[in-house]
Amino acid sequence: MCVSKVILPTPVLIILLILNISFVSSHRYRHNDAARLHRASQRSYDHQSASPSSSSSSSSSSSSSTKASSTAPELPGFYFDPEKNRYFRLLPGHNNCNPLTKEQLQEKEREKQRNKMLAEDDKPNKVGLLLAHEIKVSGMRRHKLEIQSTDNSSPNMDNFRLIVGDSACERVFTVNDVSHGGCKYGIMNFSSSSQGSLSVEMCDNLYFTNRKVNSICWASVNYPDSHVLLCLVGMADTPGCVSLLPASLFSNSNPDQPGMLCSFKISSAWSCAWCLNPQFDKTFSTGLSRRVIVKDAETGRTQTYCVGSDVLAQQFALRVPVLFNGCRSGEIFSIDLRQRSRGDQSWKATRFRQESAITSVRVLQDENYLLAADMLGQIKLWDVRVTKPVQEYKGHYNEHAYLPVHVNEHEGLLLAVGQDCYTRLWSLKDGHLLRTIPSPHPAANDLIPSIVFSSNLGGSTGLPGLLMAVKHDLYYFPYNTDYQEREQQMTRFDKASSPDDF
Repeated sequence: MCVSKVILPTPVLIILLILNISFVSSHRYRHNDAARLHRASQRSYDHQSASPSSSSSSSSSSSSSTKASSTAPELPGFYFDPEKNRYFRLLPGHNNCNPLTKEQLQEKEREKQRNKMLAEDDKPNKVGLLLAHEIKVSGMRRHKLEIQSTDNSSPNMDNFRLIVGDSACERVFTVNDVSHGGCKYGIMNFSSSSQGSLSVEMCDNLYFTNRKVNSICWASVNYPDSHVLLCLVGMADTPGCVSLLPASLFSNSNPDQPGMLCSFKISSAWSCAWCLNPQFDKTFSTGLSRRVIVKDAETGRTQTYCVGSDVLAQQFALRVPVLFNGCRSGEIFSIDLRQRSRGDQSWKATRFRQESAITSVRVLQDENYLLAADMLGQIKLWDVRVTKPVQEYKGHYNEHAYLPVHVNEHEGLLLAVGQDCYTRLWSLKDGHLLRTIPSPHPAANDLIPSIVFSSNLGGSTGLPGLLMAVKHDLYYFPYNTDYQEREQQMTRFDKASSPDDF
């Protein structure tokens, strides 16, 4: 039997050789660490993209390397670390053998960004071409406050959940989560010194409840801010209720009579508001599931308005007895208390809508304008006369949390804390984002800061600034440019007066 040899042309042999090499390389790539491939592509990229002058300049080389790492190809199942310049295997889930997950990497990046912003906040601010309005905001520096009680101890070891200041900002009502369940609430009293420092003292009496506090507002029953109105969510066999508590209950040293103390059984109350209009000065409202209840606290007379959605946010206007409501459906509507409830909802004086559930409504002093925030992170300023948004404040972050907005018209500021735990300040007039303040603690859904901003923290002669409660700590950010200078002068004076100097 004769076997003849087949002689292939040289070009065909070369093609087969290339295909074989390609197959072997592909096989190795699937079984080896992906970092080798990147390092090879990195050298190739640097060689192709390097300019003649880059070899003699270290800065150009560094720039080229950074550019190359930023264009590293995404490989399924791998994570590229630009600092170590290599890939790491990334699998779904996590255990001891696989410490890297996508969620952990995202958390690491967020924490890195937060620490960077905290470091920037600690540096002396660069004024540059900032306007006076922006200088004050950029100069706000964090100062931790010591919370004292009457026995000179620091009593608060439970995480803050809510803080709400009274109209004079001499007192702040606090709600803290208790580790074994439920919450406690009380009042902090503030005072300021001529040296520009702020002191805070916790009240004598703290009250505990095994129910969740959904909403709080100050109420003027006997005199301005004489009471506190709380919405408590029902649980198990305990129904929900709205409680009207005299502020004097929270102090053993107050000789005054407590005043009116009452509780109304109301289930699933999402929000509450107190009316300051003289015609209805003992009236409060609660927003429920598909209902709004307006009640006279003295007589108990009740008016019920049926709506098509849960009412998550409420506020009364001052000059006219009108209640604004924000719903889970995104609808915002007003109720004129002088009109009776009717089944056709013709009592809705004004109605307009945003794209998501409304978490906060704030009526401006003009009362023709209303601020509304929703669960898409949108904050809009509405002209209620034409039901059109006239300004939008961008940058707020919210996906599903029940988060308020705060406005200080005297300073021209709008403030909000996002679900990402960043506090943002905007110019109320033009919507410009003036400042983003990171939380002093790592971000978490149960550690979203609660804030109060006032031009007079501690009373009429108090200090302007921002209070931030997060975890079990309380911080003060002064809203003036000379607070830091006065503090530094006092520190230098104390050092100069030290016995070691004599």
